Amino acid sequence: MKIFTCKDRFEDMMTCIYVAWEEALKIGHENVHVQREPIFQESLFDQYIHVDADMDKVQKVVRSIKGQISYEAYSYVYYASLSIREDALQAIYNFLRVGFATGPAVCSMHANPHVMRIFDIKRKVANESHHFLEFARFNSLNNQVYVCHLEPRSDVIMLVGRHFEDRMPSEHWMIIDDNRKTACVHPKDGETYLRYLTSEEFEALRTTETYEDPYTDMWRGFFHAISIKERENRRCQRTLFPIWKRKHATEFMQ
Repeated sequence: MKIFTCKDRFEDMMTCIYVAWEEALKIGHENVHVQREPIFQESLFDQYIHVDADMDKVQKVVRSIKGQISYEAYSYVYYASLSIREDALQAIYNFLRVGFATGPAVCSMHANPHVMRIFDIKRKVANESHHFLEFARFNSLNNQVYVCHLEPRSDVIMLVGRHFEDRMPSEHWMIIDDNRKTACVHPKDGETYLRYLTSEEFEALRTTETYEDPYTDMWRGFFHAISIKERENRRCQRTLFPIWKRKHATEFMQ
């Protein structure tokens, strides 16, 4: 078995699929596996091959998915590439095997286990990104730039960023993923883009949560003022706003 591995980035994953598929045409899809790094335990009898991103191959894969299958299928692949699920890359590969064989109808093949698997992964990523639209809290830095810190399980900050791109188009802002040390950056009236932060940049940006303005105290005051102690239901609150998502929520920070 040849196992092709890559970094946990969209460009690397698409390149990995391209290289693995090319090899599978020679030795068969059953003898090829794709997996994201890090690899915690290597199998003794398998051959591991690291693949680096190649933008030409990325464009070929994306173009083929959109042209030979459908744009909807591409959205499945894109969302799945953001997932934290360990088998997400292999799920994409299996889905594409079905998709290139059947065409646009693949997204309606709900009885196929490979289609259902990627549909389930996409749904969970979409749900998480939707939750963080509500849980995102921005701090104003000298009334010049707004900064939001999140720690999502899946890599959803660009999905969250597209939401705020429509709602805050004329503001400088960034959404930082503290888990992955990446930032979704939006310059005023510009295009949103993803930035991989250096350790120095990330450490400097971590301090932004200590900045406070009058609206910070106002929001905390409003949050506690509307609370009715007699109707407090911590169990329901934890269901609607899980504790692991509260770390950067202003109203829960001391």
